[in-house]
Amino acid sequence: MELSSQTCFAGSIYASRQHPPWVMLQTERDAEPDSKLSFNRYRTAKSGRFTRTSLLVQLTHFFAVVMDQFLLLQVRNSDDPMRQQEVSCFARALHCKPAQIGVFDLLSGFPTSADLEPYDVVLLGGSGDYSVAEGGPWLPPALAAMRELYDLNKPTFASCWGFQAMAKALGGEVVTDKNRAEIGAVEVHLTEAGRRDPLFAPLGDRFLAPMGHQDCVTKLPSQAVCLASSDKVANQAFCIPGKPIYCTQFHPELDRVALLQRLRAYPSYVEQISGKSIEEFSNDLKTTPQTDALLARFMQQLRTSPTAYR
Repeated sequence: MELSSQTCFAGSIYASRQHPPWVMLQTERDAEPDSKLSFNRYRTAKSGRFTRTSLLVQLTHFFAVVMDQFLLLQVRNSDDPMRQQEVSCFARALHCKPAQIGVFDLLSGFPTSADLEPYDVVLLGGSGDYSVAEGGPWLPPALAAMRELYDLNKPTFASCWGFQAMAKALGGEVVTDKNRAEIGAVEVHLTEAGRRDPLFAPLGDRFLAPMGHQDCVTKLPSQAVCLASSDKVANQAFCIPGKPIYCTQFHPELDRVALLQRLRAYPSYVEQISGKSIEEFSNDLKTTPQTDALLARFMQQLRTSPTAYR
């Protein structure tokens, strides 16, 4: 079909369990923003045509808004003020709406394969009052959930507590060590493997990352590859080759504002680790722009290389 000057591209995005997600570009004269998402307004003003960059950017945006469904596995008390904040933080970093993120409480049990099936990606974040190193009756089911994600090849991004839980579940070791506690914007450097990794290489050899932890992974699972380290903690990030699983000790879902919100909920924690009041700490806290883009890049990598982990 030949395209005339009156013909425009419209992108139709389909996502269902019967029809795996993909993008079809078709020609239409007057695409309406109903089930088809019109790209009319993204044409360049001068030529009336798309630039390749603008089209790819909008495809990425529409995929995030329309297709992706996330499941956040939380380990937080019902009265933890950070329960909803964590959802909002992941939504911001993933460029999606909070309504696209479902929540499963790991303190009440662990998700079955049927619970996981409707979701495209699983997320794990912080834990408030709970520790992988200290454990408890809730921990074995939670670790069973980590192993289920591994066995199912489920796309997963885990930060902080989730990083520690995934490491422990797959055979690593986690300890509480206040001498290696880190809080704030901490400098992290890539390992050789990290410099070769398509997700981590764009961070640059050294970057600042938002953190708040006193548990650390002292031994990675045998199948894991270390991607980053800090001066205090050797294992700051890992991936599982052949699996769509990335884990970070730091919090890529948090920007400076969100990190301060999180830490103000636990002011004594800040004082114990940094020796500063929350006000002093706030004045010194730097931004972390490199890690701010990590989760969106993770999703882009899943979309553009869907067979990379099979």
